[in-house]
Amino acid sequence: MSTTDYQSLTEQGRALIADEPDLIANLSNLSALVYEHLERVNWVGFYLTRSPEMLVLGPFQGKVACLRIPFSKGVCGAAARTHETQCVADVHEFPGHIACDAASRSEVVVPIIVNNRVVGVFDLDSPEPARFTQADADGLTAFAEIFQQLDWSQLNYG
Repeated sequence: MSTTDYQSLTEQGRALIADEPDLIANLSNLSALVYEHLERVNWVGFYLTRSPEMLVLGPFQGKVACLRIPFSKGVCGAAARTHETQCVADVHEFPGHIACDAASRSEVVVPIIVNNRVVGVFDLDSPEPARFTQADADGLTAFAEIFQQLDWSQLNYG
């Protein structure tokens, strides 16, 4: 997708959450929105920080997924640990990769940071190697800025 396409997607995302206060409902619709608009993806969703240093599966679109991911493992854990978007051309070459779906080959993960704390990550997988470009990573990072508008106080840390 182009920068303009990501800007349009972000505008649609903002409109989608504008009048809905529920965090989980909004995350569900945002994952569906991105899943509908991005081609060649097999998973789009969220892992939420539910206890220190642990991500737990949240709303998503795609196949059954891993339930828990420690900050110390995989691409999602790296995004949470470093506070930086991860764009991986071949997940099988990523140290500590967690193979939730053996069909996934590339991945982009954007950390969601609220008040200097990682509240979760936004994760996208593709069955194609090198599916995500730096432009995709940048566009998805910009899209993720709308997550700041959500009421993260609803997230019950266990």
